[in-house]
Amino acid sequence: MKKDFTPEDELLFLALGGSGEIGMNVNLYGCQGRWLMVDLGMTFSGDQYPGVDLVFADLEFIEDRADKLDAIVLTHAHEDHIGAVPYFAAELDVPIYATPFTADLVRRKLEEAGLVGRVELRVIDADHGSFTVGPFEITYIPLAHSIAEGNALLIDTPHGRVFHTGDWKLDEDPIIGEPTTEEELAAIGDEGVLALVCDSTNVFNPSPSGSEGAVHKGLLEEVQRHSGKRVLVTTFASNVARLQTLGDVARETGRQLCVAGRSLDRIIEVAQDNGYLEDLPELIDFDSAMSLPRGEVLILATGGQGEPRAALARIADENHPLELVSGDVVLFSSRQIPGNEISIGAVQNKLAERGITMVTDRQSMIHVSGHPGRPELEALYGWLRPDILVPVHGEMRHMQEQGRLGKASGIPDQVVQQNGDMVRLAPGAPGKIGDVRTGRLVLDGDIIVPADGEAIAMRRRIMREGVVIVALDGDLNPRIDSLGLPLDEDYADFVTEATSDIRSAIGKLRGADRRNEQSVHEAARLAARRAAQRWSGKRPQVRVIVPNL
Repeated sequence: MKKDFTPEDELLFLALGGSGEIGMNVNLYGCQGRWLMVDLGMTFSGDQYPGVDLVFADLEFIEDRADKLDAIVLTHAHEDHIGAVPYFAAELDVPIYATPFTADLVRRKLEEAGLVGRVELRVIDADHGSFTVGPFEITYIPLAHSIAEGNALLIDTPHGRVFHTGDWKLDEDPIIGEPTTEEELAAIGDEGVLALVCDSTNVFNPSPSGSEGAVHKGLLEEVQRHSGKRVLVTTFASNVARLQTLGDVARETGRQLCVAGRSLDRIIEVAQDNGYLEDLPELIDFDSAMSLPRGEVLILATGGQGEPRAALARIADENHPLELVSGDVVLFSSRQIPGNEISIGAVQNKLAERGITMVTDRQSMIHVSGHPGRPELEALYGWLRPDILVPVHGEMRHMQEQGRLGKASGIPDQVVQQNGDMVRLAPGAPGKIGDVRTGRLVLDGDIIVPADGEAIAMRRRIMREGVVIVALDGDLNPRIDSLGLPLDEDYADFVTEATSDIRSAIGKLRGADRRNEQSVHEAARLAARRAAQRWSGKRPQVRVIVPNL
């Protein structure tokens, strides 16, 4: 029997996305019969979903309880935390809370989706703003991250307080924003923290993530080292602090700043609308950049993850108004996201073929992560002193390791969960109390469908094995075509033999089966597939078109 999981006299936690994976963060807290959603993110598709760009968490659990959902609270504006808002917020029909920078980006997404007026967006002060919904009192706690207005959430409930970190790091020189101090975090700990729900991404990193201020020094040294050369820097568009750093580096090295990429244009506009990047140097257009002496321009471009349509890939293909030549320099001021290695390598190889110098964070201090290493995690544990640690935002290996680190650091209880695990935080001993069905949805064209649906599964099989199409005429004579079979020189012989096999298989049908469409279809399908396997070693999908019999 399906358990209701109505959180009447307990405090529950449930991840629908982001636990057991990096990305697609969707977290739920339940208390006194009500639910609170923290973040509504997405992830980008890989080869496992051919023809698909965006992947979402399946929200069936909370959609079935939408009348009990009080609000969606967004920690910050990265796509894996806000990217699904335009696709699900209207259906959930609850207010969305965010700080100004995040709210501005979300508002633009809603405008593009035609949802203005259908989704209520409430803007909360970025400096420890607080509000109450249902049994939850929520306070934004500013923390450093690789985007403006990164925040933790302090969630006060009748059962105790939860510190939900969002994505974070420690940074003594963050360039943008003023993170909550050690003393302020320790004061939160002094008042008591029931549970710390914490980012696990960099738990295997034995060192602190590093300061944005140190990146300024590294980028300045690299640009100075390549004087007389045209320098292009690629970084994450959302990293407002890095954009400020690059603006400062351009000014300090006597270079004009040129920006290439729509996502960069949008982030700069939103940042300036919200009081950031106010002293960014005046930007120059592509024509002006190309007319300057090579050592007098600094280009900031999207595409550091190898995205084929981004500015860097087009520049590498010599299909962009901005040009690089042998001896010019590309600085990769970003980390390589797992899964993007092939696409990044393809862009880098094209640049290398043209004699363009490349520098990555492995060679120079030109990037730092936005997530905490082990020393930062241990510091936060010491300040907050929670009763319970719940690792999130990581693959299972990351979360298990953070659980071990928390135990070694003296946190009494560690609950290592994954998407779909219903966890009771209070009262009593914390732990998993049941399972909830979870899954993935994909945006396929203009339609959101299950990731394990027949269309995606068939597309995947066709990608691996190819397809054979058999069309039968009124006399049941077959005509064969195929896609994706490795039979270039042998194709005509394959068609001849497969045609013969299909005729033979249909000819063996007797009585009513001879005029039964299903029987004819199956005989032709099996014969064609066996012939294809003999000739190619593949087991293709076979589609048979049978006339009305």
